[in-house]
Amino acid sequence: MRIDQYLWCIRVYKSRNIASNACKKGQVLINDQKVKPSREILPLDLIQVRKDQLWRSFEVLDLPKSRVGAKLVGLYCVEKTEKHLIEKEVLKKLSAQVAREQGTGRPTKKDRRDLDEIQLDENLTD
Repeated sequence: MRIDQYLWCIRVYKSRNIASNACKKGQVLINDQKVKPSREILPLDLIQVRKDQLWRSFEVLDLPKSRVGAKLVGLYCVEKTEKHLIEKEVLKKLSAQVAREQGTGRPTKKDRRDLDEIQLDENLTD
């Protein structure tokens, strides 16, 4: 089975096209070697995938006939990624949401004009 098809079947990527592009960009390694999307995989291969700034490792147990449900993924691969790396990434995402309120960011043009108007009023009163 091709590596791009396998990654799609075990639900690492949402589509085979995305999996294929990841292989072309060098974000997929098999046994520490960059691979093309057409590379065939075998059981006991170690696959490393870079997704969301995190290298995740999988060991191939078996090859599925087609895309499998989320509950059945464990029959075809075992995730070897260290747990503390995954937890660290989850904490980073949570802390990024807490740092600023949703919707606040760069001021709009209207907001900037209002701020400039307030500053002008303050300068005139001083």
